[in-house]
Amino acid sequence: MLQRPTIRILGIDPGLRRTGWGVVESIGNSLSFVAAGTVTSDATFDLATRLRQLYDGLQGVMATYRPDEAAVEQTFVNKDAVATLKLGQARGIAMVVPAIAGLPVAEYAPNAVKKAVIGVGHGDKKQIHMMVKVLMPRATFDTEDAADALAIAICHTHHRQSAAARAAFEAR
Repeated sequence: MLQRPTIRILGIDPGLRRTGWGVVESIGNSLSFVAAGTVTSDATFDLATRLRQLYDGLQGVMATYRPDEAAVEQTFVNKDAVATLKLGQARGIAMVVPAIAGLPVAEYAPNAVKKAVIGVGHGDKKQIHMMVKVLMPRATFDTEDAADALAIAICHTHHRQSAAARAAFEAR
């Protein structure tokens, strides 16, 4: 019997103050929790220093957990243009750290993450966090951002399996 490879996925929920991260392993349809946490930046520092703090923190996560793939939530535009730009810069850090390591980086809209985890494209944070615990009972997370990052990693496992199934079907 052919053994399926274990794929380690890093989900990242970018933010300038707090960037959540979550690592899961996928073997076929099986999903298991590895770790989750939050990288923070110090608001008393200038923007460049804060971005460097996020970079260094995510580099540490990459070195410790050695993921095979990464997934990042797409930025939504809110009413505060300055806040949206800062979030975009933090998101750039979240994308470039795994890219520098040679990992493929997928992007998912917030509604796609919600649909993958709770079954519908609209839902609140409590529903997402509850479903993360249902899907991975051993999951622990220190912040909402870390729980969201796990949801992003779960979303990626669903999408990558769908892509693999499509490719296998087309190869026939």
